[in-house]
Amino acid sequence: MMFVVKNGNVYTPDPVGKKDLLIGGGKILAIEERIELPSGLAEVVDAQGKIITPGLIDQHIHLTGAGGKYAFASMTPEINVDELVACGTTTVVGLLGTDGVTHSLQALYAKVKALEQQGISAYMLTSNFGYPPRTMLESVLEDIVFIDKVIGCKIAISDERGSFPTENELLKLLREVHVGGMLAGKGGILHIHLGGLETRMDILLNLVKIHHFPIRHISPTHVGRTKELFEQAIEFAKLGGMIDISTGGTKFDMPHKQVLYALKKQVPIENITFSSDGNAGMAKNGENAELILYKAPVDLNLKQVILLIQEGGMPIGDAFKLITTNPARNLSLKHKGKISVGCDADLCFFNSDFVLTDVFSKGKKLMTNRKLITNH
Repeated sequence: MMFVVKNGNVYTPDPVGKKDLLIGGGKILAIEERIELPSGLAEVVDAQGKIITPGLIDQHIHLTGAGGKYAFASMTPEINVDELVACGTTTVVGLLGTDGVTHSLQALYAKVKALEQQGISAYMLTSNFGYPPRTMLESVLEDIVFIDKVIGCKIAISDERGSFPTENELLKLLREVHVGGMLAGKGGILHIHLGGLETRMDILLNLVKIHHFPIRHISPTHVGRTKELFEQAIEFAKLGGMIDISTGGTKFDMPHKQVLYALKKQVPIENITFSSDGNAGMAKNGENAELILYKAPVDLNLKQVILLIQEGGMPIGDAFKLITTNPARNLSLKHKGKISVGCDADLCFFNSDFVLTDVFSKGKKLMTNRKLITNH
């Protein structure tokens, strides 16, 4: 099926004004001032008055559930594709958390493939918090080389639930990620969960400043957990690294305010991403000090980007980079995160109040006029 999207105000995410888009074969085929095709050749979609952005990318989400901190009943269920499309997320990276026992990499892989069949793009990281890493094949290197959807590895540092890896152990993991990415034509990242211990990011800064390991393969997340940790993250970003701010979970300040603070510290907007930590098991105390269990929302990335625009005064294109081009570059997904000829036709339409109305993923409609039409 081919589509001509007409009259939309297009952000690639850079603003390019009112353009027509030609979509076919799952790709963006043309971007022109005006596209006219013979009647019946393509379905015309009138986007008059709409803001069009790339489909959104969430690079840290618990697709098969997570939790378990408060025993079995605190585990969260699998995520549903409708939850993702409803907030404009057309590309996800699934991962495991603390629990690599009741949640398996094999189940995660199956979920990733299922989401692909339901119309969105999905990838995964091998291993979880611990060291030595858990893998599906013999090593992290083999998982990245031979398993199509594995694009990197996860580990935790500065967290009492982690395994406290040494610099040498992290260097060995980074070597596997780096070489695996080279051999498989993938970016290859070591995605690093940061906990709240006082060691913070010390070891990561040493990997870059002392061991001179290429910073592009080091992907720290939850960098806004504490103010002290965020100051180190700012240093990491100024060295050329990409820092990931969680929009859910523990944080010292609202994520959009963290971004504004980092910009004041001269961190380039291109070196910052948002991810949701969506579907993670969370808990809070109720009015009577009772424990209330819930799962982390999956829609907070978009909400925080809108706050950057509406409250922070950030240009639309810059704000959307946090959940489009920036994570695409971090993950080396060259066909994602931008509206450009040859890229996947992942699109979000918003009205002037930034209410999401329509979603395309790989050239197929998954939402139209706020109505979900995903394939179950």
